[in-house]
Amino acid sequence: MSIRRPHWFTGFVIPFCLLALAANMVVHSCEAFRVPSGSMEPTLLIGDYIWLDNTHKARTGFGDGSVVIFESVEEAGLKVSKRVVGMPGDTLQMRGGTLRRNGRDLSEPYVIHVDPRRSEDPVQRAKMRDWQVPHAATRDTGSYAPDLQSWGPVVVPPDSFFALGDNRDASYDSRYYGFIPFGNVLGQPWLVYFSLVMEPAGAAGSSQASGVRWSRIGHRLR
Repeated sequence: MSIRRPHWFTGFVIPFCLLALAANMVVHSCEAFRVPSGSMEPTLLIGDYIWLDNTHKARTGFGDGSVVIFESVEEAGLKVSKRVVGMPGDTLQMRGGTLRRNGRDLSEPYVIHVDPRRSEDPVQRAKMRDWQVPHAATRDTGSYAPDLQSWGPVVVPPDSFFALGDNRDASYDSRYYGFIPFGNVLGQPWLVYFSLVMEPAGAAGSSQASGVRWSRIGHRLR
């Protein structure tokens, strides 16, 4: 069922809100981004338009649990959003989809599991093994065979962090490509300024907007 907004709402309230948010954007030194994938659901939704706080404090003052946007370590120009789960010196491990840090199971209320039994193909598992073995917290790596839901323990090196998507079974993240240098961080998302409901379209992988998520507008992310 669609909801019709009165003309005064469209003609006055929305422009006023956008103007106020734009002023706030200038004050906070922000950058606008659109969320294209569901790897960070339910924290970030496909179709969310977010403002990124790219101040020095936001780029350097993050830690375990922070959501950050960073330059991809694999593809130049690609910007990625994930949650930090490991900082320098942390020992990380996953067993049966449960993440452990420094020997303790983590409580992650923001995480969802859509396919908890999912396994990766041999090519991706070999890729995981290649980068993880040099950082393994054990000397016996001969039979080490990491997979999407079970890997480690690995130790996070200096000046780097480890990041995962909240949509844990549908996220391409540090499990595949390894640690992210601090210098790649662009900032932290802090506000959803607009959000569209995106539905699959005719062409494979394409989508189209079918409505506005009014309740998401103005949602704080930090």
